[in-house]
Amino acid sequence: MAEKIRIRKLASIDRPEIISALADVLVDCVDGGASVSFMHPLSRTHAENFWRGLANDVSSGTRILLVAEDEAGVIIGTVQAVLSQPDNQPHRADIAKMLVHRNARRCGLGAALMNAIESAATSAGKTLLVLDTVTGSDAERLYTKLGWQLCGRIPDYALWPKGGLCSTTIFYKPLQVNI
Repeated sequence: MAEKIRIRKLASIDRPEIISALADVLVDCVDGGASVSFMHPLSRTHAENFWRGLANDVSSGTRILLVAEDEAGVIIGTVQAVLSQPDNQPHRADIAKMLVHRNARRCGLGAALMNAIESAATSAGKTLLVLDTVTGSDAERLYTKLGWQLCGRIPDYALWPKGGLCSTTIFYKPLQVNI
């Protein structure tokens, strides 16, 4: 990566400057056309409320939230592992909202975030990860390159931020737990 990046786990997201920085990344991704559960235009208030809505999960430890910061300490990427699963799936976590600001793409940040979240999930005792992404996207190519296994594709699964249906690809990745 061209610049020094620090990836760290957030224990809470209750500070306004953290919520604002996370909202910046989310709004930028939606403005750039990423299908990540939100429609365009994504208001700043809606983006901030999304992050506030995750605060209890993050502080209780049922969701891991990692952020990537540039040399100046500005959040430029994020990823989550949802640890809380049904009773019969305690070994599994869902990867969610792997977001990289458009100004920080194509320098290995997405791969670094994914490697870090896999490590964090392993440390949390998870042995299987699952995620979905837009079919044909840069993210799909990244996950394939990182060894994620294709489960299948679902046509017309979601909407693009500016309208129109897009398909999703489901991936899984078994983790090696260090005993």
